[in-house]
Amino acid sequence: MIDAAQFVEAARQHGFDWYAGVPCSFLRPFINYVLQDDSLHYVSAANEGDAVALIAGVALGASEFGGVKRRGIAMMQNSGLGNAVSPLTSLTWTFRLPQLLIVTWRGQPGVHDEPQHALMGPITPQMLETMEIPWELFPTESDQIGPALNRATEYMDSTGRPYALVMQKGSVAPYELKKTGLSGVRTGGAPTAVQRFDGERVSRHDALQRVISHTPKDCTVVLASTGFCGRELYAIDDRENQLYLVGSMGCVMPMALGLALSRPDLRVIALDGDGAALMRMGVFATLGAYGPSNLTHLLLDNGAHESTGGQATVSRDVDFASIASACGYALALDGDDIGVIDRLFAANVDGVRFARLSIKTGTPADLPRPKITPEDVRARLQQHIGGR
Repeated sequence: MIDAAQFVEAARQHGFDWYAGVPCSFLRPFINYVLQDDSLHYVSAANEGDAVALIAGVALGASEFGGVKRRGIAMMQNSGLGNAVSPLTSLTWTFRLPQLLIVTWRGQPGVHDEPQHALMGPITPQMLETMEIPWELFPTESDQIGPALNRATEYMDSTGRPYALVMQKGSVAPYELKKTGLSGVRTGGAPTAVQRFDGERVSRHDALQRVISHTPKDCTVVLASTGFCGRELYAIDDRENQLYLVGSMGCVMPMALGLALSRPDLRVIALDGDGAALMRMGVFATLGAYGPSNLTHLLLDNGAHESTGGQATVSRDVDFASIASACGYALALDGDDIGVIDRLFAANVDGVRFARLSIKTGTPADLPRPKITPEDVRARLQQHIGGR
């Protein structure tokens, strides 16, 4: 058994100062220690997939501080691996965005546990191996910590992919939680009033052109959701400050949050879709709580899963702007007037901005797929923002 401080402080020396996750009783002392150190950053995620995507955003913006590369850790119970499969297989693996995973081993064979862990416990190693994530047991002796972190960071640096430490019961000594609440969250208050604007719906093409006019390359990063959103942005103008998600539907917002929090020198714009937003509604609460002023969330809502054949979503009956307001966003706009985009970017507020723009369905028949690979678009963006 080790003390939480022994691992966290050793991890800090390896550049790990960002943490995100969902608590587990095995993780309790570890999370309690991190929460009480204001020089570390902990984000309480709505689900484990959001935590992985958020730390992927930290990795996207990673730079060196004091000669040490900044790194992040996603923490979860092994049952949460199910929630994390999509971003682990189609975001971190595809774009080569490394992170350290700390996964607890509930239901470990031979160790009594609750019935809900009876299946996940035995298959946890197999799940990690199937996702091509190398793993080892979380260190339980102080002299094991440094070598484990060395193996993890060497693998992460050489491959650009995650590495996992699987934590058994009793690995970390108890550590009392002396601090209430969470660091880095916005103070509570009355929800911001939703501002609504009527007009004539425009195409996605016109909306994206307006976004480009507000996102100069020298100081902004634009992350586009999977599907036609990213493809059409690429077709209009493939700029080095843009990244196009090709999978991990619904992960653009937690990824943008990780980038915006870890890189306050950048203005981060996340282009979302109604289908993607519906898939991960919990992230609205995380953004409302933690979202900084350099983050902008624009949801282009055409009421359809257009890239898969135009099947309708249920967005017609969802008031996204009111949800954003209720979750603590500093600005919530809604409408079908393209001027909503201008108002979104012109606003000066303390916190994350949100706008939902209702747009027409329809996509150019000859819409190309990006010729640049996910790895290359990631590397290009990192090179573009690295010197800032």
